[in-house]
Amino acid sequence: MTLMVIVLFVIGLVLLVAGAEVLVKGASRLAAGFRISPLVIGLTVVAFGTSAPELAVSTGASLSGQGDIALGNVLGSNIFNVLFILGLSALIAPLVVSRQLIRLDVPIMVGASLLVILLALDGSLGRFDGILLFVLIVAYTLFLIISSRRANRPDDASELGVPGPEQSGSALINILLVLGGLVMLVLGARWLVGGAVAMATSLGVSERVVALTIVAAGTSLPEVATSVIASIRGQRDIAVGNVVGSNIFNLLAVLGVSSMLAPAGIAVSEAVLRFDMLVMFAVALACLPIFISGLRINRWEGLLFMAYYIVYNVHVVTTDGGAGGVPGLSSAMLYYVMPLTAVTLLVILFRGSRQTTINS
Repeated sequence: MTLMVIVLFVIGLVLLVAGAEVLVKGASRLAAGFRISPLVIGLTVVAFGTSAPELAVSTGASLSGQGDIALGNVLGSNIFNVLFILGLSALIAPLVVSRQLIRLDVPIMVGASLLVILLALDGSLGRFDGILLFVLIVAYTLFLIISSRRANRPDDASELGVPGPEQSGSALINILLVLGGLVMLVLGARWLVGGAVAMATSLGVSERVVALTIVAAGTSLPEVATSVIASIRGQRDIAVGNVVGSNIFNLLAVLGVSSMLAPAGIAVSEAVLRFDMLVMFAVALACLPIFISGLRINRWEGLLFMAYYIVYNVHVVTTDGGAGGVPGLSSAMLYYVMPLTAVTLLVILFRGSRQTTINS
C-alpha cells in the first residue's frame, strides 16, 4: 500500500465531510430564503444533507460496478448511526425523544429496513427495487412538507441550527455554496472509493469489510458532528432526529439511486443477507422499546449501543474471507447477548407502559 493511496483516501474523506457541510449550509439558507418551515428544513435538508457523503460514495461505487461498497456503505452507516452515534451522544447526556419521532419516523425506519431485506431475498437489488425505494423517499418528504403546512405552527429556526429568512443571505451565494458542495462531494467520493479499494486490495481485505467499517464510519462523520454537538448544546431531540432521518434517507434514497444506476443491479451476498442486513434491522427495531419506554435514551443504553458496535466490528473483521472469527463470538451473540437484550428491552417497555398508565 503506497503513501499516495492513503493520501488519496484521506483527501477524499475530508472533501466529503467539508462538501456535506457546505451543501447543508447553502441548501438550508436557500430554503429559509423561500420561507420554508424550519421543521421541514431540519427533517429533510439537514438530516438528508448529512447523508450526502453516503449518496455520493454509493452512487459512484454502483456506476463503477463495486456493489459491495455501495451496499456495505449504507448498511454500515445505518448500524454506525444508531449504535455508535446515539450511543456516544447518550453517554454525553441522556437523549430526549419526541413523541412525533416515535409515532412516525422510527416506525418508518424499521419498515424501510425490513423492506430492503425483503427486496434483497432474490440476491440482488435491481432497477425496479431502486425505483420503488426512491418513490417512497419522495412520498415521505412530501408527507413531511404537507403535514408541516397543515400544522401551521411557528417553529424556532435556531433550534435546528437553520437561519431565518432575514439571515439567509444572497440567493446567488447560497446557490454557489450548493454547487460547490456537490463538486466537493463528487470528487471526495471518487477519491475515497478509489483509495478504499486500493487499501482493501493491498491488505487482502474484502471490499465488504472496508465498506462496512472504514467507509461507513467515514461517510457518517457529518452525522457524528451534528448529533454530538446537538447533545452537548442540550438540543437532544435534534441529535436523535438527525440519526433517524439520515437512516431513512440512506435506505430509501441512497440505495434507491444506487440500485437504479447500477448496470446489473447490486448483488447481495449470503453473508450480507444473513448477517449484516439482519443486524441493521435488529438495531432499528431495538430503538422502538428503548425510545417508547421513557421518551429518552439513558447513559446505560448508550453504553450498551457502543458495546454492540464494537462486538459487531470485531465479528465483521475476524470473519472476513470465510475465517472462523473469534471463537465462540457468534454463538455468544446468537444464544446469549441477543436474547438477554430482547428480554431487557421487553422489561423496559413493560415498565414504561405501567408508568404511563399510572400517570394517566
